Amino acid sequence: MEVILLERIEKVGKLGDVVKVKDGFARNYLLPQNKALRANKENLSVYEKEKEKYEKLNKDKLVAAEKIAKNMDDVSINIVKQASDSGQLYGSVSTRDIADELNKEGYKIEKKQIVLKSVIKTVGEHEVRIVIHPEHIINIMVNIGRTLEELTIKSDQIENLSESNDDIEESNNLNKEEPEEIKEENQSDLNEDNK
Repeated sequence: MEVILLERIEKVGKLGDVVKVKDGFARNYLLPQNKALRANKENLSVYEKEKEKYEKLNKDKLVAAEKIAKNMDDVSINIVKQASDSGQLYGSVSTRDIADELNKEGYKIEKKQIVLKSVIKTVGEHEVRIVIHPEHIINIMVNIGRTLEELTIKSDQIENLSESNDDIEESNNLNKEEPEEIKEENQSDLNEDNK
């Protein structure tokens, strides 16, 4: 079925594109959610008349999404779940769990906006994509632990690790400067020996 897209759809097209999609995708997703119109003469003329309205609506949604994304910069959430000693969760962490935790922290995110690469079934840090707007996608870190204390210990260790990495980089920079000075001294010694 050919449709006219009323907003950008990932891996399909952008606003105003006339694209051919599978009938089920159009009937069950695009048309009911007003993300597209059937591509016929009547709807093409309707779209051309209201094109500016759709563009303005899309731009307003994008601006709102950018504000949300700016507030969510460097967000990480902690989720406590029961797990075995090996770190395997009893169950899994779903998009609903992540959305509930984000909503507790004051971010208005629906579970359908959260995209998981795979089901989260282990303790640790996991990167999760959030589609705030089709043109604005962010990544957040989700920390899964057996207890809240375990999560705070891990976050402290990560902070200490990043501080020690900064110290290592500084010492590496100092070490890089020393060999050049030594090379210059050796070069001057060689030049004196050659004379």
